[in-house]
Amino acid sequence: MRKIIVSATIALVAAVSFAAPSQAGYYSYGYEPACFVKKVKTYDYYGNVIVKKIRVCR
Repeated sequence: MRKIIVSATIALVAAVSFAAPSQAGYYSYGYEPACFVKKVKTYDYYGNVIVKKIRVCR
């Protein structure tokens, strides 16, 4: 009987620990992050211009 209770407790703790990080990305009360696209200009070894578009959310 004790082994069943211990194994059930371990299974419950494992299930809760995996469920907690999945809720981290949720925005409550209608809050949505403000996102915009940022252009970053860099140069490679040969002097060519490389433009990267990066999405930034706050």
